[in-house]
Amino acid sequence: MLKYALFFFSLSLAREITFPPILAQSPLSPAVLSDTPIDIVTGSQFSGLTTFARLPYLNCFNTNESYDVAFLGAPFDTGVTARPGARYGPTGIRLGSRRLGGYSVYTGEDVLDSWAQIVDCGDAPLTVLDNTIALKQLDLAHKVVSSRSTPSGGVPRIITLGGDHTTTLSALRSTYQHWGEVSVIHFDSHIDTWDPNVLGGGVSHYAGINHGTFLHIAHEEGLITNSSIHVGIRAPVLRPKGDLRNDLRCGFEIVTARDIDRIGVTGIVDRIKQRVGDSKVYISVDIDVLDPAYAPATGTSEPGGYTSRELLSILDGLHGMPVIGGDVVEVSPIYDTAGETTTLAAAQVAHSILTLIMGSQET
Repeated sequence: MLKYALFFFSLSLAREITFPPILAQSPLSPAVLSDTPIDIVTGSQFSGLTTFARLPYLNCFNTNESYDVAFLGAPFDTGVTARPGARYGPTGIRLGSRRLGGYSVYTGEDVLDSWAQIVDCGDAPLTVLDNTIALKQLDLAHKVVSSRSTPSGGVPRIITLGGDHTTTLSALRSTYQHWGEVSVIHFDSHIDTWDPNVLGGGVSHYAGINHGTFLHIAHEEGLITNSSIHVGIRAPVLRPKGDLRNDLRCGFEIVTARDIDRIGVTGIVDRIKQRVGDSKVYISVDIDVLDPAYAPATGTSEPGGYTSRELLSILDGLHGMPVIGGDVVEVSPIYDTAGETTTLAAAQVAHSILTLIMGSQET
């Protein structure tokens, strides 16, 4: 028995492993960090929290700090009529944004390191069990985030990362409180002005508020002007004439996806500018405006859409317009490629919207 006891005792001793200090140094103290030329604080796109483009995180729901532009995630996808998954869109877009930064070869500017204080507020806390409550929570989140002041005492702009397109309704309600009616430049393959009685509302009032009716509701609530425009439309409508008549009544003009083959990027930009004039502008981008080859990770794909370059060129052409907010929605990362095709494109689109907002605020 003694020899067995000694054997197990020797095994226990063998497990007592002491690792030597790394590089024969003791753990680094703040003083050591300040003395070493090695930087482990800045410069890596993979370190720290995953915010949009590695911007500073700020709990915008509980702060007195000011900011010029805020990114806000809206993890909501229970207003969809096809594939769900856009509740994971904000995270996916942030992951796709890690590469962003530096000076644009087109403008020579780095909007992420410019005059503005830009923050990422994280995601709005939304319930996944009740659409009505979730949208009221998002309404409140927008109200709180937009109630902070900019360093110069103005109203901060919000860029929303969706989330399905229903979430744009909360953003438009928020912008109305500060700027009144806005013209919506709506990039999408679908019109999204369906009468709730046609899409969803025939089931219940609850179901009538969804990602295909929110612009109809925004019109009914007086949030948008009659100088709004759709860009990239190609999906079929539900009624041969009624849906298009209703769309016109809601204040929209249509630029179809195939119009780019006839008038080009410049022609589309001119159509947009002529339509909205000098009114305040809100830009909403459903990622399904892109062809599925460029954005497969979305809920309601429609073949025949824009390339990512075409969309980015159109957005760049809107520089100088008074853009007061925007969003990128309907990104469902579960359907993406291993190369993150959709989230990379969505992040770049959000960056373009930021550039437009910055250009409209610059003095």
